[in-house]
Amino acid sequence: MKEVEKLLDLMARLRDPNTGCPWDVKQDFVSIAPYTVEEAYEVADAIDRKNHSDLKSELGDLLFQVVFHAQMAKEQGLFDFKDVAEAITLKMKQRHPHVFGSEVVRSSDEQSMRWEAEKAISKESVLDGIAANLPELMKAVKLTKYAAVIGFDWPDIKGVLDKLDEEVAELKEAIESEQVSHIKDELGDLLFVCANLARHLEIDPAGALRQANKKFTERFQFVEKRAKIESPHQSRFDLSYLNTLWNEAKSK
Repeated sequence: MKEVEKLLDLMARLRDPNTGCPWDVKQDFVSIAPYTVEEAYEVADAIDRKNHSDLKSELGDLLFQVVFHAQMAKEQGLFDFKDVAEAITLKMKQRHPHVFGSEVVRSSDEQSMRWEAEKAISKESVLDGIAANLPELMKAVKLTKYAAVIGFDWPDIKGVLDKLDEEVAELKEAIESEQVSHIKDELGDLLFVCANLARHLEIDPAGALRQANKKFTERFQFVEKRAKIESPHQSRFDLSYLNTLWNEAKSK
């Protein structure tokens, strides 16, 4: 596509050591990586907000990150954008034999399991390849998803809920012990099971937490605003009063 060629040419000019942008020229894979992650989150945010205009813009920013990395790799003789495109095309064809071959898949769940099984063939452990710097909530989902490939998973959601109750009980015992390391360990177990529960429910736990954060922010700011209007000279308030306002915010 001409548009992609224009973008590749633009990136090459930005990275030109003599006539390019000094900031772009001095970057490397490590310095650009945080921007790549940030752009991916901004894409997800635009999707959450259902803002398709912003989504178009954020996808462009994310594509620019791919082009940036590909240009730096080309300069080092490692690979270029064409190699990236060819590699992902080949991978997708191999992972979708029911589309590009003669295999038959009856459901999306079956396809997902086949996908992970196919990826696991060349690994010493099914957990190999999970990025170490993934957000921990996302990593917890991937760990349990990959472990399920070899059958290490509850057959239904009841088992996860039972485990959740078990972890809550163990956290209560740890809190009673007043041992910080024990409490931290059990709290981690509880969060891990919550991530696994989200996987079984087919819900993105990070997205669910984002939604909860947004809901809390909106309700709390309502409470805060009302409290300041009714008692402008106060900086702290009685909890029962704040709870009354909170319930009013929920009702709205």
